[in-house]
Amino acid sequence: MRAALRHHWPEYLIEAAGLGIFMLAACVAGTLLGHPASPAVGALPDPLARRGLMGAAMGLTAVGLIYSPWGRRSGAHFNPATTLTFWRLGKIAPADAALYALAQTAGGITGVLLAAVLVGPPLGAPDVLYVATVPGPVGPAGAFVAEVAITFVLMSVVLRASNTARLAPFTGLLAGALVAAYITLEAPLSGMSMNPARSLASALPARTWPTLWIYVLAPPLGMLLAAELYVRRRGPAAVFCAKLHHDTTQRCIFRCRYAELAPAQGASS
Repeated sequence: MRAALRHHWPEYLIEAAGLGIFMLAACVAGTLLGHPASPAVGALPDPLARRGLMGAAMGLTAVGLIYSPWGRRSGAHFNPATTLTFWRLGKIAPADAALYALAQTAGGITGVLLAAVLVGPPLGAPDVLYVATVPGPVGPAGAFVAEVAITFVLMSVVLRASNTARLAPFTGLLAGALVAAYITLEAPLSGMSMNPARSLASALPARTWPTLWIYVLAPPLGMLLAAELYVRRRGPAAVFCAKLHHDTTQRCIFRCRYAELAPAQGASS
């Protein structure tokens, strides 16, 4: 653990900063598009239209983080469920996986706390509530099923794209598009988390403890199911790396075999 921390601390800081930035953006956008006193609410009374804008904002934020130099170095997980899945697939050392998850959690909490300072009381208003993820009219059971389903699809897409030469450069775009679509269409069901650290970061100030278990358990379950299906169909050797977007100019701390995919990618371009 100490050796991993000594050698890989930049990647851990990137993971913390990445989720922190994502949560800061979510809190600011959520307040602008959700607080009753916001001009955006008056200009766009339709909740679906506002969710569409929120989805676009967060999808673009995710894409920007994935393709940024930071994201290309750390692998742009920003999610303990993603990290756990790649550990299960044998692409991340246990110490790195544990420290990634700790960094992501700390970063998410820091992002929300920073947003609380910058945005002030409107962030805690009932219509915003620190952008907490809570079940909609389908209840906790329906929200759990929805979270499993959306994370299953997300990880299935990530694995298929990142391990296919002609699709690998577009993995981040596909993931960002799913984030945007889920916020627009699925958020009324479960709140659209897909990320235990993201939900915990909002639950701390919002005090939405009773349903936090959904967002701690469902996203890892959905992603692990997707990984299990992928491995059963294609074999463990079909997973080349744990990075969502691989940049050969950045170091890779994972159990990486991306060099085996890169020549095929060049030949197909």
